[in-house]
Amino acid sequence: MLTRLEIRGFKNLLDVQVDLGPFTCIAGANGMGKSNVFDAIEFLSHLASEPLMEASQRVRGATGMRGADPRDLFWDGYRDHERRISFAAEMIVPAEVEDDLGAPARATATFLRYELELGFSAPQGESSVGRLTLCREELRHINRGDAPKHLRFPHNAKNFRSAVVLGQRRGGAFLSTAERDGSIVINVHGDGGSFGKPQPRPAARAGRTVLSTVTTNDYPTILAARREMQSWYRLALEPSALRAPDGFADPRSMETDGRHLASTLFRIANEKLSGQLSADPDSVYAQVADRLSDLSGVSVESLTVEPDQVREVFTLFLRERGGLQLPARALSEGTLRFLALCVLLEDPAFTGLVCMEEPENGIHPGNLPAMVQLVRDLAVDPKFSPGQGNPFRQVIINTHSPGVFQLCDPADVLLAETRPYRTADGTVTAALSLLPYQDSWRRTSSGPTFSKADVLPYLAAPVGAQIALPLEMVG
Repeated sequence: MLTRLEIRGFKNLLDVQVDLGPFTCIAGANGMGKSNVFDAIEFLSHLASEPLMEASQRVRGATGMRGADPRDLFWDGYRDHERRISFAAEMIVPAEVEDDLGAPARATATFLRYELELGFSAPQGESSVGRLTLCREELRHINRGDAPKHLRFPHNAKNFRSAVVLGQRRGGAFLSTAERDGSIVINVHGDGGSFGKPQPRPAARAGRTVLSTVTTNDYPTILAARREMQSWYRLALEPSALRAPDGFADPRSMETDGRHLASTLFRIANEKLSGQLSADPDSVYAQVADRLSDLSGVSVESLTVEPDQVREVFTLFLRERGGLQLPARALSEGTLRFLALCVLLEDPAFTGLVCMEEPENGIHPGNLPAMVQLVRDLAVDPKFSPGQGNPFRQVIINTHSPGVFQLCDPADVLLAETRPYRTADGTVTAALSLLPYQDSWRRTSSGPTFSKADVLPYLAAPVGAQIALPLEMVG
């Protein structure tokens, strides 16, 4: 779980500092840069697995396309000046993970702060676009005694915090940055704290974050941080992927575009859950069908996945109350997206941080309450311990829809605005700010907030509306 994110110098995120809970809605007009927040999270996730330059190619550039010039990632990246991006992420990491060889590893601390600073090396030659460089990397623990100050969202201390904030470290950092012989090195420290000699890695020749190089259980807490960051992704459900057939040999976990919907539901329905003697497929199918029936206009009697032994494919069928049976490929785009989220809701293996852009797309306004409640229910309930019935998931959505905005708890909303920002050289420019509601847990003593007066376009009928309810019928 990503509990705090700090970004400086990434696209138009010149100085963004935000606390995050299990569910967050970022609301703002088109063109504000809301998606840049998701790009930053996605970039950090790629950096946990891939070299710097490969990770940069996975992020949307200035044209909206991936694989662009790395200077697109920096604010004012094409001007002749020093370019720096810095990130800080406070996160709760899994206590137990597996390394790349399948060996178990147990973190000595599960509440961590990761800091990363990247620079840019100018092009060498006419055909070069330059490269990213590693300038600083730190990974430190947050003491259990300090956890209440960092976990600011409402939660049950006994059931939730005590279950996820584990371990105690008496030594220093797990990763630290130092200067040696005029060069920057990243020191890798063992989980034994100050005991043992740190392993220095030259930053200039790294080509990737040091965290991404930890693949074995020799450094279990760094590995746990890496696994946590690898579980941050953007869910972008595509109708063509949702309609694609699944063969018996295909993966049985849904991809970020929705591919393998049928095989994933078949796996969930037929796998044996802990504490149960056998799987209960009919119960799982009924739960998904019941949630799908929340959509008005969709008549659902039952839902099932049928394996075709001859063609060796899975087909997801929806049976309407009138008796008509439809394959998933015949369903509307909005229904397919809603169905995919219903399936993920029932999947205990689906954990991590999910970023979703405009989940209301393709959904009738009358079905917005069902969609907003569904994405909210995907997130972990912090009143209870995470587990089989309460998977440790975190959800961040963005929207410009007044309907979605009005259906969210104000405490869950961050308002995206562009505000004047003075840079180090004195230039005044426009940068994205994320403002919490004035009466929410996210507000700080000095930071700006928003009130209902600031969001009237989201709360009132648009100017010039020709069809609207009479005032006496509103409310």
